Amino acid sequence: MSKIDPTARIEDGAIIGDGASIGPYCIVGPNVTIGAECKLLAHVNIGGHTTLGANCTVYPFASLGMPPQSLAYRGEPTKLEIGDGCTIRESVTVNVGTVGGGGVTRIGARGYFMAYSHIAHDCQVGNDVIFANSATLGGHCEVGDYVFFGGLSAAHQFVRIGAQSMVAALSGLRHDLIPFGLVSGQFAHLEGLNVVGMRRRGFTHSRLKIVREFYQHLFHGGGIFAERLAAVRPMGSSDPAIAEILTFIGDGVKRPLCMAHNNPNKSTERANLEA
Repeated sequence: MSKIDPTARIEDGAIIGDGASIGPYCIVGPNVTIGAECKLLAHVNIGGHTTLGANCTVYPFASLGMPPQSLAYRGEPTKLEIGDGCTIRESVTVNVGTVGGGGVTRIGARGYFMAYSHIAHDCQVGNDVIFANSATLGGHCEVGDYVFFGGLSAAHQFVRIGAQSMVAALSGLRHDLIPFGLVSGQFAHLEGLNVVGMRRRGFTHSRLKIVREFYQHLFHGGGIFAERLAAVRPMGSSDPAIAEILTFIGDGVKRPLCMAHNNPNKSTERANLEA
């Protein structure tokens, strides 16, 4: 049985799961589904065609499912889907999708979104991610599993962020970030591999050594990037992480690849990659 504070406003048509708790002054729109055992603590606003998975906790002044901040949006019934077990802290904002971007903003399970973080329209966010305070995604971003965004970091629209990567605090990411990568800087550049995160995910010393060798050849070797990429492709069979990175690079379309800061050819890397 759900528990709803008398000051909360639940619109007709909303679906509230068993055991959910809706706190003081929350507003839940008519096309919203709240999963079982969810907790909306107070002053939470959930609108649009939004589905909140089971066992989520939403803190005061979070706003979920509001219209996208897109000039192309015309009130279409687009969606927001949030997976099970997410924690959404104070003043977090997540918008529904747009017709041109697929119509759905999607967040996986067990995400932790700290105060004032923002996920824009049509983003596809994986499982077990962490967004520190005020971390921001522009529209249409793709984020893999186990990604960490530092405080006050931001990703440009259409950027892809590979699984198990890390964006350092105060970084502005304009280019695609490889899986397992670590970036930092006002205009973020590739610092290396997210070794701490990889160890937490069970990488052994021998696996780390193999992936590090691959990384050094690809991003710090001689010649243009296309040549280095061709040279390291056979290494894809030596470790699943290397294969994942190579696949990620091959799938790039919208944005160039984020490169190491000390690479003298980084201004021409996209052209080299397409050569």
